[in-house]
Amino acid sequence: MRHALPLTLAALMMVSVGWSQTTNPAEQELLKLENDWKQAVVELDVAFLQRLYAADYLGTDAEGAVRSKKEDIGIDLFGTFRLESFKLEDMKARVYGDVAVVTGLNTIRGRNSGMKLTRQYRFTDVFVKREGRWQLVSNHATTVNRLVLSN
Repeated sequence: MRHALPLTLAALMMVSVGWSQTTNPAEQELLKLENDWKQAVVELDVAFLQRLYAADYLGTDAEGAVRSKKEDIGIDLFGTFRLESFKLEDMKARVYGDVAVVTGLNTIRGRNSGMKLTRQYRFTDVFVKREGRWQLVSNHATTVNRLVLSN
């Protein structure tokens, strides 16, 4: 019985080591970047967003609108929607040299023109490594559930 705790700790260490070995450092960096990106939108961190988006970025939102870097950042900072929280799940990163694709599910909560909004998106983000850092060159989102607005 007194050996149970050390054995449990050893098992947990093996599981965590196994996880870190299945995801390479570039994939881990990209998954962190996804979280940092969404947090920058919550915090209205324009400097982070300007660095993240490539000059030639094009994104397609769930309504089919295509936006440039300037337009997408403008929506995040000055649009009627304010992101309050997000939850990223089922994320997978695949790296192909200096190009990477990240997919996942994002559940967002926020306010649109003062109304509460909750929405889920499946997303695909494409990054290119330039000058030693990943930059977002493309984003596509598809709505998973219907729009829910309330007071």
